[in-house]
Order: sequence, then structure tokens, then C-alpha cells
Amino acid sequence: MILNRSIVFSAMLYLIAITAVVAVLGYGKPLKVIGLFAVSGLATGALYALGGIGLVVLYRATGVLNIAYGAMGAAAAMFAWQLGQWGIFAPLTWVCGIALALVLSLAYGRGIAPRLAFQPPVVKAVATLGAALIILGGVNFFWVDDVRKFSLPTDTIGIQILGLRVTATRLIVLLTAIAVVIVIQSYLKRSVRGLQMRSIANDRALSALLGIPILRVETLAWGISGLLAGFTGLLFGDLIRLEPTVITFMVIPAIAAAICGRLENLWLVLIGGLSIGLIESLMTLSPLLKTIRPVTPFVIAVLAMLWMQRGMRLIFDEEK
Repeated sequence: MILNRSIVFSAMLYLIAITAVVAVLGYGKPLKVIGLFAVSGLATGALYALGGIGLVVLYRATGVLNIAYGAMGAAAAMFAWQLGQWGIFAPLTWVCGIALALVLSLAYGRGIAPRLAFQPPVVKAVATLGAALIILGGVNFFWVDDVRKFSLPTDTIGIQILGLRVTATRLIVLLTAIAVVIVIQSYLKRSVRGLQMRSIANDRALSALLGIPILRVETLAWGISGLLAGFTGLLFGDLIRLEPTVITFMVIPAIAAAICGRLENLWLVLIGGLSIGLIESLMTLSPLLKTIRPVTPFVIAVLAMLWMQRGMRLIFDEEK
């Protein structure tokens, strides 16, 4: 009962806070303009959430915070774009792009990650940073910086919602983020592999003693993360900008969204990602605040951490 009251109180406080932020940032602007920026921000936030979900799924199973996530998405988007330039059937280019991200993720997950399994989390994260730089360097080698456009057929389909025209692509991103949370949450709780992922995250050595196939389960986690990275990269290239560096650094707000969920709660990751995207977009309306939009993910992540840690006392090693 106490837990339920706490959840209800947190939800009400969140709704009040987000309403106040929207009111302040949109003050003096027509409702239609606010609505357009809000829709755009929610679509972007859904991409951040998808990135955060991919990071959390992998982290829960392997203990690796994959900083190369954005670079894998960038490689997928650029590869799909290149195949499209060669006249290949569009849906096939999307599949090939996502497949490339999957291959990159599995290559790291099977080739490098197991050798760092017992290293501290910071070492694992720094290793993925190295992988990100290598992938980004390779992408920039094959595709020099230039103006490019990657678009999906759904960009031309518009749906009227409350008087606003919303493209099907934006709706797909938002609905996909929600669907992915539902499916993965259910999978982790009810399937054997999902339970094994949670077991490995809690104690890798003990899980191995119990006979859980560590490499097989971790490979599955790397595969899921790679698929989400490729999908997110394609949509990021379509909705935001098809530029390898920009897509690579998508991992920053994705990490912030993951932190909002404490690297474990997928629903909070989704809410965190949507909040970051919404506030980032609405800050564009303010001449004063639009220059500091990049700090939005960090501010929201810090506020979320402070709220979740309320009432807890810090314990240092000498106090244990």
C-alpha cells in the first residue's frame, strides 16, 4: 500500500512538473506551435527511449554500458543510405542496415566482451568507447562529411490528431518504443532466457555454476541491443539528421534516459526519454534557453536520480 501511494505521488508530481515546464517554455506562443514542437519532441524522445532500452537490456544481462551503441546505429543508417543510392529495393536496404548493426554488436559481444567479463564496469564502458571511435572512424572513412537525406515512405503519410498533422513515422517511433517496452519486460519476466539474463546480471559466477549458458544468453542480449541500435539509427537519420557524428552521440541522451530508469526499469526509461525529447524541443521556443538545449539530458537525469535517492543516507566503505 505504501509502495502504491509512493508511485501515485511520484506520478502526480511528475505530471505537475512536466505541465509547468511546458507552460513556462510555451508561454506566449500559439497552442498549435506548442503542439507541433511537442509532437516533434516526443518522437525524438521515443528514439532516446529506444536507445536507453537497448542499453538497459544489455546492461542487465552483461553489466556492460555500451557507449558504442550510437556508432552502431550510425553505421546502420549510412549503410542503408548507400545501398539506397545504388538503387537497391528500399525495404532490403533497411534490413541490411539493421543487420550491419547486429553484426557489429555480436562481433563485440562475442569477440571482446567475454575477455573483459570480470573487469570493473568502468573498464567495460571505456572499452566500448574505444569500439565507438573505431566504428565512427570507419564510417567517416567511407562516407565523408556531406549533406545527405535519408527518408522513409511513411514520412509522406500524415494523420490529423487534435488538429495537428503528425507523420506516420513519428507515430511508428512512439508506438514502437511502447511496444518494445511491453514485449521485453514480458520476455524478461516470463521466459527462461529472460530469467537467465536477470540471474547473470545478479551474479555471473554463480549463474555459471548453476549451468546457465553464459555466452549464449549474453549473445542474445548483444543481439537484441544490436537490432535496437540499427532500428534507432535508421529512424534517427530520417527524423533528425543523417550525419554519422550526430547519430553516434545519440548515445548521450540515451544514457540519460537509461539513468532515469536506474538502468533497470524500462518504463521509467521510456518516460525519461520522452521527457528529455519533449523539453529539448520546447526549449527551442525560448531565445534564451535554446542555446543550452544539449544540457537537458544531464539535468533531467540528475533530477531523476536525486528524486529516486530521496530519504536515503549515503554509506561509505568505513561505515559498512
